[in-house]
Amino acid sequence: MQSSLFRILALIRKEFLAVLKDPRSRFIIFVPPILQCLIFGYAASFDLNSVPYAVFDQDHSAASTAFLSHLDGSGIFRRQADLGRTEDISTWIDSRRALLVIQIGQDFERRLLAGEPAPVQAIADGRNSNTAGTALGYFESVIEDFNAGWRSNHGQAGGPVRIVMRSWYNPNLESRWSMIPSLIGTLTMMGTLMLTALSVAREREQGTFDQLLVTPFRPSEIMAGKAIPNMAIGLIQSTTILLIAQFWFHIPFAGSFVILYAGLGLFLMAAVGLGLFVSSIAATMQQAMLYAFLLVMPFALLSGLTTPVSSMPEFLQSVMVINPLLYALDITKRVYLEDAGFAQLFSDFLGLSLIGMVTLSSASWLFRRRLT
Repeated sequence: MQSSLFRILALIRKEFLAVLKDPRSRFIIFVPPILQCLIFGYAASFDLNSVPYAVFDQDHSAASTAFLSHLDGSGIFRRQADLGRTEDISTWIDSRRALLVIQIGQDFERRLLAGEPAPVQAIADGRNSNTAGTALGYFESVIEDFNAGWRSNHGQAGGPVRIVMRSWYNPNLESRWSMIPSLIGTLTMMGTLMLTALSVAREREQGTFDQLLVTPFRPSEIMAGKAIPNMAIGLIQSTTILLIAQFWFHIPFAGSFVILYAGLGLFLMAAVGLGLFVSSIAATMQQAMLYAFLLVMPFALLSGLTTPVSSMPEFLQSVMVINPLLYALDITKRVYLEDAGFAQLFSDFLGLSLIGMVTLSSASWLFRRRLT
């Protein structure tokens, strides 16, 4: 056991030296995560064409009906439900069935007729900060149109409706609060998968793989020596993005670092397994980079980073259960913004564990087959 451990440590040291001495590998490790984190943090924006919302009308008056008709007639807002209890608000927000919940008070019409401000509360899902902010902007436009019409019809000078906005999980509705935590998993997977995929292919091209075969290393030791350094590099990348999120963008961390890094550990195990699988079947570094790119692009686009998973066709939603980034994004965003615990994230941890076991086992089997 001790001699096996020393051999693995020697391979880990060799792998770190090979990565750090290669200019392309150093570039992949340090430059893209920092640049992309800053680019997405400052420049990412999304258009919004449809806003699903629910309404909790406690007034049920002609004025509240007229106000809601302005929303429904805007062409953007889509009413999903008329709520009957205050408790239903959290249900519709948490289940993501409504991006906004509009709450109208009991004295809405009385205040309007008296010329007093009539508050309307708009509760937004801050986990989708970019779309929530855009939706609230559209909602303010509807408020202005309604105010203008009410003043014209009733001869009042002031603004009769006053909007009170609340956003759960992201009070300031900054898009980077949603984007940057997602990049912890996305950029880490890109770098880790690429480096791992290149590890064996690089040795084949440089001719050192044949030398490795005549050493007393076992296939399992070679696999461990390839996997552990790349997982460590992945943790360094994710920690770098986490530090940028907290100290550069000043995004407060609401959850537990233990839960976050436990999820990242399982995620890196799955990503390294995919990389070793690609590395085992690729003969050259060009092939390894091509295969890794073919995996990274659909995994990133269909992970929920830019569009909700629920909006995808059901067939693709079923296929994407093999996507480790899907679970990683859910863990990083919910731990970072919601303070989610192990119980709430159990399905994500289970999915990553299964993907990691399958990919590492498959890569190990292919690796042994290539050695024999």
